[in-house]
Amino acid sequence: MKLTNLKTLFILLAMVVFMSCSDDDDATIPTDDMMMNDDDDDMVVVDFSGTFVQEDQMGRPGINTVLSPDSTTENAFNVTIPSEQGAAFQPTFLQRAVDLHAAFGVEYETNILGLDAPTLTTILASDVLQVAPDAPTSYFDGTNVLTGRTLTDDVIDISLILFFGGQNGDRFNGQDTDGDGTPDLPILVTDGVSAAGETPSNSFPYLEAPHN
Repeated sequence: MKLTNLKTLFILLAMVVFMSCSDDDDATIPTDDMMMNDDDDDMVVVDFSGTFVQEDQMGRPGINTVLSPDSTTENAFNVTIPSEQGAAFQPTFLQRAVDLHAAFGVEYETNILGLDAPTLTTILASDVLQVAPDAPTSYFDGTNVLTGRTLTDDVIDISLILFFGGQNGDRFNGQDTDGDGTPDLPILVTDGVSAAGETPSNSFPYLEAPHN
């Protein structure tokens, strides 16, 4: 299972616990005994006092991991609010894009959306998930771009294609660029984890049955 999927699962499970609170007290959670015995006396009061700080964010999974050149940048990105991320991180993300392509002796190629490196990194530097109320929900389906995200969207593959795929979506796909029979470009347009067969449930938290 992808790391991003594990993070999402943890968040959803945490939300389930809090959504299971009694209707008359939003600051209580059930204990394990209550979960097993259906006993309201086992409710535990949760202390929400104190000062809370932002530790992480993941509007678009994988972007920070790929475009931050080091852990210091990655951690700083996680604690910066989206409205300040563009000015703070777009230059770094742009340089990272240039460097990653240069490492393989190529320059960034305008991607399948017609976006050059400065434009794409400007979009990605603000880590928010847009929602288009009047368009089909899709991370990218060939027509709709970042209009939301469905549970079956292969976000990592889409992100890699937009970043490395070039004009036809398969630039970094193990090509032999010099014709010597040996691939010169790595496969960077997929993580190799298929999303085929994903069948999330129709009710919260929308988890699918365990894979055997």
